[in-house]
Amino acid sequence: MPQPKDLDPYSDARAFYGAELRRLRERAGLTQEQLGERVFCSGTYIGMFESADRRPQQDLSRILDDLFDSGEHLQRLCRLARTSKVADYFADAADLERRARTISEYAPVLVPGLLQTEGYARAITRTTMRFSSPERVEDLVRGRMERQGVLEDERTPVVWEIIHEAVLRSPIGDHEVMARQLRHVVEMATRHHIVVQVLPFTAMKEAFMDSMVSVMSFGDAPSLVYTEGAGSGRLIEEPALVERSAQSYDLARAAALSPADSLDLLASTAEDYAKR
Repeated sequence: MPQPKDLDPYSDARAFYGAELRRLRERAGLTQEQLGERVFCSGTYIGMFESADRRPQQDLSRILDDLFDSGEHLQRLCRLARTSKVADYFADAADLERRARTISEYAPVLVPGLLQTEGYARAITRTTMRFSSPERVEDLVRGRMERQGVLEDERTPVVWEIIHEAVLRSPIGDHEVMARQLRHVVEMATRHHIVVQVLPFTAMKEAFMDSMVSVMSFGDAPSLVYTEGAGSGRLIEEPALVERSAQSYDLARAAALSPADSLDLLASTAEDYAKR
């Protein structure tokens, strides 16, 4: 369980939330485990909020405010701490990516966000948010590009991407955008900590998921799964469901083309787009 640690509460909103949660808990004379029992979660979970390792949750903040009789204090801090440069439904998963030891993703429709070029990301965002202002679109594109900084960090995770062949055959933006995007995937896959495989149409029975799935493992916490659909995302932490997703991912990995054959297919498809 994360132990209480000294944080600079003024370093950022999340640290301030954690410091205030710890203050209220200690004022009530409760340990992390005791508080967790009262709000139906683990003491470890409480510790992650206090140490600013997890973004606070609005529903839990409301329960805590009721327990501590603190008005809407933690709820207001939660709204401030949850401010993010990425879509709100993805913000928790983006935060966890920075702590992950391994990230194993399955992408059935789009190139995974960690491997997207700016042009590809902009084309997607313009399509999915066609009624949003150009400024909002550019904010989200910048957020996605900044998110990719996790691949440059000294603690960078091992990233394994399985991309369905349908992603290669479904143009996003114009042909030049697609050619650059697929070449970028090939380039990224030459890094020692990134593996890319393509799941071909001929292996459809192994395409076990109909939405994007990311299995993340950590050195100091249990693995979890993030799934994403159109405009929504969900974190799954139930051990049995996480294990089931991990096993299904292993089956898809076994059915996919080898890394070398996958890069050949990506490169040849890129050239096809470039010639159109």
